[in-house]
This record gives sequence, structure tokens and C-alpha cells, in this order.
Amino acid sequence: MSVWTLNKTRLFEGVWEGELTRADGMTSEPSIEVTFMEHPVHGVQLKEDPAKNRWLVRIPIPSEAVADGVQTFLIVDKSTGGLLNKITMISGEVLADDIRAELDLLRAELDMLKRAFRRHCLETS
Repeated sequence: MSVWTLNKTRLFEGVWEGELTRADGMTSEPSIEVTFMEHPVHGVQLKEDPAKNRWLVRIPIPSEAVADGVQTFLIVDKSTGGLLNKITMISGEVLADDIRAELDLLRAELDMLKRAFRRHCLETS
């Protein structure tokens, strides 16, 4: 089990960002590995933030990972082999039956009905 905890802060402009903290308060440098389809992801950056006793992690999402389906990245503590976090991206046709896509469609239809109902109320008053 890893002594490190990795929390996502954001995904912006193709870069996943997170904060890496150590449970025991030690300040040693972390050793992490990010893999996509069992291949290492290059360009991973670690930057120490000693004021807040944490490390800032930046993981670039490679362009070959932007595709239909579910894409998963694993972020692993190299010293223990423990999983620190994962990045899951879902896109394309696989979303057609996803509940979130259905909810978005329902919201759009509800907005359309509200506009039609308001127009009807104005015309009949």
C-alpha cells in the first residue's frame, strides 16, 4: 500500500492535474508511473510545493488516447506498485446509451417544452 495520496484538481487543455500528498508527512520525492494501454505516458511532470507539503502532478493526455470508447490511464506508485489514481475518458458512440447523455437529452427537451408552453400562455392570455 502506498503512503501517497493523489487527488485530481482538474483536466484542462489536455492536461490532467492533481495534488500528491504523503500520509506520514515525509518530504521524499515521489516516484510515479503513468500508463495507457500498458505503455508509459511521456511528459509527466512533478513539481514540489513545499509551502503546502505536496507535489503538483501534470499528466499530458496523448492524442492517440482521444478516440471512441473508454480510455483508461493508470497512475501507479513505482516504489510499492500501488494504484494512486486513474483517469477514465469516455467518448464517441459508446455514450449514446449512457445515462448522462439521456439526461442531457431530457433537459434539452424540457427546455423546448417550457418555451412552447410560455409561448402558448402568452398567445392565449
